Amino acid sequence: MDSLDSKDDSPQTHHFRWLMLGGVWLIYFCFGLTVTSLAPLVRPVTRDLEMSYSEMGSVLGAWQLIYILTALPCGALVDRIGLRRSLLICSIVMGMSFTLRAFAVDHMTLFLSVALFGFGGPLVSIGAPKLISLWFMGRERGLAMGIYVTGPAFGGITSLSLTNSVMMPWLDGAWRDVVLVYGIIVFLSGLAWFLISRNPVSLKLETLQRRQPRPAQLKVFAELFSLAPVKILLLLSIGTFLYNHGLNNWMHEILQTHGMEADLAGYWASLPTLIGILGALTIPRLALPRRRIWILVLLFSAAGSSALLLQSDQTLWVLLGLILKGITQGSMMTILLLVLMEIPEVGSRHTGSAGGMFFAAAEIGGVLGPFSLGVFSDQTGSFNSALMMLAMVCMMLVLLTIYLRSMLDREGGVCEKNID
Repeated sequence: MDSLDSKDDSPQTHHFRWLMLGGVWLIYFCFGLTVTSLAPLVRPVTRDLEMSYSEMGSVLGAWQLIYILTALPCGALVDRIGLRRSLLICSIVMGMSFTLRAFAVDHMTLFLSVALFGFGGPLVSIGAPKLISLWFMGRERGLAMGIYVTGPAFGGITSLSLTNSVMMPWLDGAWRDVVLVYGIIVFLSGLAWFLISRNPVSLKLETLQRRQPRPAQLKVFAELFSLAPVKILLLLSIGTFLYNHGLNNWMHEILQTHGMEADLAGYWASLPTLIGILGALTIPRLALPRRRIWILVLLFSAAGSSALLLQSDQTLWVLLGLILKGITQGSMMTILLLVLMEIPEVGSRHTGSAGGMFFAAAEIGGVLGPFSLGVFSDQTGSFNSALMMLAMVCMMLVLLTIYLRSMLDREGGVCEKNID
């Protein structure tokens, strides 16, 4: 682990580490707000712009499509220019994406405005684990991972629960004005991060990071990809994001197909995220190296059960499905990232590059999830076949995780080492 010149200035012992965590939490809150902001607006947007559900599915997956292409260079950028500037760029791009959405006139202009987010989103997805690896150690690392994951969760709750119940009535049903207000919030978060990240420890750490010699970036990517556990983790990330992004973007509409009104569906759709906050604060702390893989198996099993239960017409079973979705939400990705960053060849030095690879692969699932659920809905007239597909994906993730466990055992249990 890279350190500063004196122990007092070490980011892992300095009180500024919690302020930095708060700053990245704020940016990640806006990430969650940006990702979910269109979900509760599907009906007014599709009606206004005369779009089909398949077209709306392509819009919901637009930023993930760009994300796949930008995650690798963004990972390298985070490692090279540092967290302070990377996350500031991220907030500016997110704010611009919101602003342009408000002026969309058809499917293509809305698609492009949402796609713009894909150029900035990877910077916080990759930057947050990078910050954790640099500023936290030991048991604090699991706690910090759990805390920052609640950021997008709270952002999702804000958009899902308040868009139709508060924002739309307040702004006379003008969805474009709602989007503009959210954009202002994003720009303000960037300003807050700019002020927070100018603390002396952060500036000194950034200078030290830039002075370190670095190998050619393509060589770093090639060496990381040659690691068998990394390849398995990339596959797991694809399935995890297919499940999460598919359900997160369409949950509001799935609940409305059960007969719920828009505002009530918004509250119910935010329930998994609320439960996910509690899960993110507890499950990663419990996921010690020796039990981490088996916790993943349980989480993937719960995710598959959730998809099956959401097909039911009985309110009680749907509620149980939402609870299981909440337990898995956030924790699956967090534990996968913990396994990744604690592989000895990765460490804090290459967390940005490894994170870029992780999220580049993951967003393949991020694109397929919303798009496939929209297509299944158009073709079958319901979401049941799409939910069955998600359950099968989760079953495959369980089997792949068990294979990862056997691989780690053969290679000496790399996930059981704490390297920084």
